[in-house]
Amino acid sequence: MAITHEIIQSYENYGRCVKISNGIIEAYVTIDVGPRIIRFAHCNGDNIFYNDIERKSNRSGEKYDEYYYESATWYIYGGHRLWLTPESSPETYYPDNDEVKYEITDNGAIFTPNEQIGNKVQLQIEVQMADNAPDMKVIHRVKNTNDVNRQCSLWGISVLNSGGLEIIPQNTHDTGLLANRIISLWPYSNVTDDRFYFGHEYITVRQDKNANGPFKLGTDNQNGFAAYILGDDVFVCRFDYKDGVTYPDNNVNFETYTDKNILELESLSRIYDLAPGESAESIENWSLYKANGTPDARNEAAIKEFLNNLK
Repeated sequence: MAITHEIIQSYENYGRCVKISNGIIEAYVTIDVGPRIIRFAHCNGDNIFYNDIERKSNRSGEKYDEYYYESATWYIYGGHRLWLTPESSPETYYPDNDEVKYEITDNGAIFTPNEQIGNKVQLQIEVQMADNAPDMKVIHRVKNTNDVNRQCSLWGISVLNSGGLEIIPQNTHDTGLLANRIISLWPYSNVTDDRFYFGHEYITVRQDKNANGPFKLGTDNQNGFAAYILGDDVFVCRFDYKDGVTYPDNNVNFETYTDKNILELESLSRIYDLAPGESAESIENWSLYKANGTPDARNEAAIKEFLNNLK
């Protein structure tokens, strides 16, 4: 089936979006702000992504005014975005509220926001949709436009809607007397949090609207995927893991964060040392499946069977 493109003049309160569809799935990407892949769904189905319509999640203040410009405000907006590590404020929270340049391609589109003032980097997101499957490739790119080197990792963040269950595979290979996995935890993360289950083969995290406080962890996800189940939709994100390179946050290539509103599924590239004018990229491969029900978050046999039956 051919890929179709349409300019949506007003989606929710995000303004114009480019709609890309193959008749099975559809993606909306903002072009008046962002960019954000603000909607990812089966055609006419429910959005897997969280949309912050009320702009509740934002950052601004004196240090933003000084670093960027007066009244600079960063909004989460929702959907999928590209950030760079290491996380710091205000540098990471760039106020990407301007019009985005875009180029339509045969199977998707390329989205190029303005060069980031202050940070002196140029980001870009390309979307490539499969012809006849519920699959989409998301290519993240960064170019160092500064006159000094920059060390960073490309950080793809998918902000998922509330009420779902995330499944993260663990490394299970036998390394004898040596450790076989890394777990990074943030200061506010409580390992007794009942949203979090640490099994032998899988980690699960529930998004809970009634939870108190945030929870975040990172792993060296050598299996290269994570899944989020919401209703009868299953979002699967696949990404690379490479031996012999260094990743951020104690050497992890995957992170997840949840609070009472959202769950974020996050892939991280290796750390690059970009010379002036040098570029790097990372790739995520997305699939959106249909399934009946959600497995028990603490039953690993049921989780394995559920994943094996996805199609």
